[in-house]
Amino acid sequence: MGLIKTIGRKPAVQRVLGAAAYGYLKLVQRTNRFTLEPREVYERLDATGPFIAAMWHGQHLMISFMSRPQDRVATIISRSPDGNINTIALTKMGVRVMRASGARGRAVRDARAKGGAEGLRAMVKALKGGETVAFSADVPKVSRVCDAGIIMLARFSGCPIVPVAVVTSRHIRFNSWDRACLGLPFGRGAMVFGESIFVPREMEPEAVDAFRARVQVELNRVHDRAYALVGRPDRVVGSLDDALGHAA
Repeated sequence: MGLIKTIGRKPAVQRVLGAAAYGYLKLVQRTNRFTLEPREVYERLDATGPFIAAMWHGQHLMISFMSRPQDRVATIISRSPDGNINTIALTKMGVRVMRASGARGRAVRDARAKGGAEGLRAMVKALKGGETVAFSADVPKVSRVCDAGIIMLARFSGCPIVPVAVVTSRHIRFNSWDRACLGLPFGRGAMVFGESIFVPREMEPEAVDAFRARVQVELNRVHDRAYALVGRPDRVVGSLDDALGHAA
């Protein structure tokens, strides 16, 4: 392990970095002029109740911008030391962080994958307790391909999936697997919410792939729209057939 990484994992250093990340996120949030679409989305979601805010992994920090002061939002971050800084920053942003492995498709089908099952139970409990859960939909280490885990979460909780994109016109895109973006201050921003997707409790196994494709297409659609609003086009899966091909 490199010296910088070793130092970065010391609790005192992580607390400082977490506080700095929080301060930077608030600066980005306050200095970008955000457009909300659709404008009446909060009224619609208030009537629906708690929901699963689906996002692509590269937006796991700016997704906190979507919540209002009265909203109760939770998310899940792994127990790895690298997740500690994100946990500190998101907690300060008003998001309740649950530390466990994410509920991924393979994990929720495999009783031996205790970490994934634990994460699924924690998120279902949060939703049933009235919290909205922000959850990255990607297959692990595969950018912008929807995993079955988010479908299982919707199935077991009874809550809808709502794809969400939060972008800024000025940003740095990292060369990472999740194509993460770091928003920059003093620009334009957009928060776009997609259509609510309800997953029935009882369904045939082959229906999971159809729901995965539907979530994937809608997530890419809201990203396309958000980037269009800020004048920065982004890659989007163009059709359901294309999404099914990637999800296979």
